Amino acid sequence: MQVAEKTVESHFGRLSPRMARYRETILDAKPYVDAERAILTTQAYRAHQHEQVDVLRAETLVNILEHMSIYIEPDTLLAGNQARQNRWAPIYPEYSMNWVIAELDQFEKRPGDVFYITEETKQQLREIAPFWQNNTLEDRGYAAFPPESRLFYDLGIIGADGNITSGDGHIAVDYKNVINKGLEWYEQRVKTAMAQLELTDINDQKKLYFYQASLKVITAVKDFAQRYATLARQQAQKITDTKRKNERLKLAQILEKVPYEPATTFYEAIQSVWLVHLVLQIESNGHSVSYGRLDQYLYPFYQHDIESGIITADQATELLTNFCLKTLTINKIRSWAHTEFSTGSPLYQNITIGGQTPDGKDAVNPLSYLILRAIAQAHLPQPNLTVRYHKGLSDKFMLECVAVIKQGLGMPAFNNDEIIIPSFIRRGVKKADAYNYSAIGCVETAVPGKWGYRCTGMSFINFPRTLLIVMNNGVDPESGKRVLPGYGSFTNMQSYAELAVAWDKSLREITRQSVIIENSCDLALEQGYPDILCSTLTDDCIGRGKTIKEGGAVYDFISGLQVGIANLADSLAAIKKLVFDEHKITPTELWTALQNDFAGTEGERIQQMLLNDAPKYGNDDDYVDNLIVAAYQPYIDEIAKYKNTRYGRGPIGGLRYAGTSSISANVGQGHSTLATPDGRHARTPLAEGCSPEHAMDIDGPTAVFKSVAKLATGDITGGVLLNQKMSPQILRNKESCLKLIALLRTFFNRLHGYHVQYNIVSRDTLIAAQKKPAAYRDLIVRVAGYSAFFVGLSKETQDDIIARTEQTL
Repeated sequence: MQVAEKTVESHFGRLSPRMARYRETILDAKPYVDAERAILTTQAYRAHQHEQVDVLRAETLVNILEHMSIYIEPDTLLAGNQARQNRWAPIYPEYSMNWVIAELDQFEKRPGDVFYITEETKQQLREIAPFWQNNTLEDRGYAAFPPESRLFYDLGIIGADGNITSGDGHIAVDYKNVINKGLEWYEQRVKTAMAQLELTDINDQKKLYFYQASLKVITAVKDFAQRYATLARQQAQKITDTKRKNERLKLAQILEKVPYEPATTFYEAIQSVWLVHLVLQIESNGHSVSYGRLDQYLYPFYQHDIESGIITADQATELLTNFCLKTLTINKIRSWAHTEFSTGSPLYQNITIGGQTPDGKDAVNPLSYLILRAIAQAHLPQPNLTVRYHKGLSDKFMLECVAVIKQGLGMPAFNNDEIIIPSFIRRGVKKADAYNYSAIGCVETAVPGKWGYRCTGMSFINFPRTLLIVMNNGVDPESGKRVLPGYGSFTNMQSYAELAVAWDKSLREITRQSVIIENSCDLALEQGYPDILCSTLTDDCIGRGKTIKEGGAVYDFISGLQVGIANLADSLAAIKKLVFDEHKITPTELWTALQNDFAGTEGERIQQMLLNDAPKYGNDDDYVDNLIVAAYQPYIDEIAKYKNTRYGRGPIGGLRYAGTSSISANVGQGHSTLATPDGRHARTPLAEGCSPEHAMDIDGPTAVFKSVAKLATGDITGGVLLNQKMSPQILRNKESCLKLIALLRTFFNRLHGYHVQYNIVSRDTLIAAQKKPAAYRDLIVRVAGYSAFFVGLSKETQDDIIARTEQTL
């Protein structure tokens, strides 16, 4: 760790003394459960439950922002807190309370993602719980599930915990307009639209409620900023040091201005962005609320201040590191079932830099470099950082990106303009908007400020478990329940073609069921849980008088996520080669071995054949790669048939597509999956993203890239997530870094890869961190589409990361 820190300082400089102190206080903060927001929300719902739902939601946010505890830490230059202390996790009772009460005594006993809770907090939550009984999003979502679809959810074949217990997420609002025009501009738009309503028209009457709610939340945010301004002035009065006093007074002046008024300086702009982002996270517990193209919309302010002598590069860097530290203070507690899909307490708050301008020119600017510098100095798992790659990206900038990757942050990840922009344009996104896309959360992408919520993460389909159900004639072997029509038992099949037909029909039915589950969640969200500020700041909700859930956004495409791509690939290859091509294993022998988890001498013999005698995805072997391409296609074709709940209500799109960003669902869904034909033991993790299974990709990173590139990347617009792992020694000199850049250019330019990210950490370091976690508290690893502190993960997830293949160049 010390070597890495010296490298950071020599290349990127070190944190300013106050930011270094601030970082330590944040890392020292124990994550507690905080009941304050839950109490204030309950108060608001009790007082305003007679109101129309948009107004009810607005009044709830008003009550929270008016009465929640606020503070400004001694070393921070930015104001704004989510809970009563940094890293404390608020409870959002309107979304879900059943699991909160059920797990109150388990939060501190978790194997990972531990949260602390006082007896007082437990009592406070128990006292408000009766009000929320049968009165939450989760309750209404469950009630909306048709019984047949509910079975898929209850059995864990289709996961949707995040969607049914969370509000708006996977979105980036229009921060460019926020900082350049201020919330007052939105306020005036709303007032103008209200004046034109004809209330005898029921549609206009519905718009009225949204507009009334918008005005309430805009005023609430303005008053919230004023609360901090007043506090800053009060603190200034008690400070004797002239420099620090003036800093607090300056912060007060900024907060009296933004985000209600337009920003005029870099400092004002970054405070405006932070406060709005914070309130979005207070309004809703949705995750993947992202910052969009930070280097693009903040650069004019930075350029002006540098040229005018208002700020120096070092001062701007300090503000950016402060911004990163503030981002880490936001926290979220999930049910344990949901936590297994999102281990490491991620919020997926993504910053995007690089890419192109609307006319196709390189968009990298001096602020892009400064953001890389700030990320390296802060050395944190949040915010996520994504670099938009394109052919014109310079080696100079790429080297700077690799220099950050070398620090072991798992960042930046790379998304490829060369595949994503054309994919968007084909789907009807205007060219200028397609060129302005950003990463949202993990690897998923959308147009900031114009895209509806949840561009991905709608639901999770377990591909390997689906295969076992297909092999068992439509009966789930885990529960013994029939979930699909029977298309034949594997033990009676005479050819691989029979299995392929059964897979095709079954996958299409499960895809259909996932749509029903997703629609049920969206229906409950739309009817009862509109997030007003998020909608107000998304174009063109004001123009249409609709929340984003009702179709207010310009674009609205969504995707679910498909888990266990590599396991499915390797399983199909083993079945085809060993059972049907070479007849080394009979269908009955294989099925018996799977049911017994490869127990006994015969089971072990079959497992070794599955592991060693069949081609493996990730080695550029067409035999297996073509099988997964063919097996994935029924899902891609089927999901495209189904519209989302906003289709025909305003947005361009309203359609669905595929996505492979499994987050950490590979671990959670692995728990409910019996042994699989790739040789994987029962209950163990599945492969994550579209990455190869651990230790199966033996022919190097180029072969991995070639295998992944054979997937229908242009159709998997929800994201094609590829994790790669390397030892820090691999990037020890500039020559090695240039080799990595050449490899990346090949993947993106020639193979049209979608995404890649790197874990630069040795196996020995990870094992040492397991043994002595206190000595490695800020060791960061890339879990999936996000990074996390390694020691905070469950041992099972830690072991999964340790087991990943360590590539060489």
